[in-house]
Amino acid sequence: MNHKTLLLVVFIAFCTQAFAQEHKAISLSSAVDLSISNSKYLQKNAAQIEAATAAVTEAKQRKLPNATVSGSYLKLSAANVDLKVKNNNPSGPPTAIPKVSTAMYGTLNLSLPIYTGGKLKFGIISAELLEKASRLDLENQKEAVINNTIEAYANLFKAAQTVTIVKDNLAQSRQREKEFSDLEKNGLLARNDLLKAQLQSSNIDLALVDAENNLQLAQLNMDILLGLPTDTQLAIDSIGLSFNASAMSIQDYLKAATVNRNDLAANKLRIDAADIAVKSTKAELLPNLSLTGGYIAADIPKVLTVTNAINVGVGVSYNIASLWKNKAKVQQAESQAKQISIQNSIIDDQVTLAVSKNYFDLVSAQKKIQVLQTATEQAKENYRIVNNKYTNSLATLSDLLEADVSNLQANLNYLFAKVDGFVAYNHLLQSAGLLSKSLHK
Repeated sequence: MNHKTLLLVVFIAFCTQAFAQEHKAISLSSAVDLSISNSKYLQKNAAQIEAATAAVTEAKQRKLPNATVSGSYLKLSAANVDLKVKNNNPSGPPTAIPKVSTAMYGTLNLSLPIYTGGKLKFGIISAELLEKASRLDLENQKEAVINNTIEAYANLFKAAQTVTIVKDNLAQSRQREKEFSDLEKNGLLARNDLLKAQLQSSNIDLALVDAENNLQLAQLNMDILLGLPTDTQLAIDSIGLSFNASAMSIQDYLKAATVNRNDLAANKLRIDAADIAVKSTKAELLPNLSLTGGYIAADIPKVLTVTNAINVGVGVSYNIASLWKNKAKVQQAESQAKQISIQNSIIDDQVTLAVSKNYFDLVSAQKKIQVLQTATEQAKENYRIVNNKYTNSLATLSDLLEADVSNLQANLNYLFAKVDGFVAYNHLLQSAGLLSKSLHK
């Protein structure tokens, strides 16, 4: 293979790899839909719902009849058979005792529970409550996935905007550096001032390296979150990051949380299920009543054949040992119910704290946006004034570079504050159980 062919192959491979990297424009609503569709956490919750549904079916199937079939074929070496049945012909010769070498028998037993002290009913109710709790867990996890998507979307936007702003600033710095270099060559600028401009370009270049690295990590995180190929380059729509915070008070958000939080509702169902479990455990002290039936068939060659032996009856069973063994089980069930109730109180406190924190964070974010908007205008005006002064030799290069850095930092801070306010608002909505509802408005 000659050099031209090798270069052509390398070029084609490079182009193929470059075009293989997919670029995708995506809105916030589309990102949320993708994350919900591809979330492994939601898939795990869905599997838990399937297990809970199966548990309900199993609890209901306990009301169905139990049926057992058994049969045996026996090979006997030398069976001693002594028939106790009287001879019907006493005047005749005694009946010869047959030799028994094999025996077969089979049984079919049926049992239908009629009364179990309420254990069947309590088992079904408990399983249904836990199934509902699992479905609420899925909805609660869905809110968490949406919130994570919003945060990742905002982080990706901030990372992309940071790269753009730093690149623009670096281009301006390089242009200034070039102009200063021409002035220095003509003896119109001190060498030290040129070095200051070059140093600023180097610092901005380093900042760009960090910004691009953060952007790549944010892209990768977003791709994984949405279930996309990890080389997908996403273009973020900034329109979806605007928000108008509700005028609700902190008390309004706290009341909304008690009504709309799925995890609180799920835990209350688990409390009810635990109380039912206590009743089910206590029901073991009661007797069980069943309707029974069966069929028996047997064949002992030359001795006995039994067919059509059908029996029907009612069976009563009572576990006497439950009188001294059941007390500990009841205590365990009551302790479990108490733990779940205490856990519910802990969650209530955590929700109150989360809503309050997120509310105050939003208030703080809104104040920062107002302050930084003013600061951005001030930094822009300050740079204009210092630049004019520097042009008229009334300010030093250090003053100009410092004003330029301050202007860049002010723009970044204001941009980030608006995005952080959007994220803070959605954190508050999630903690109040209102996030999903807000997306469907």
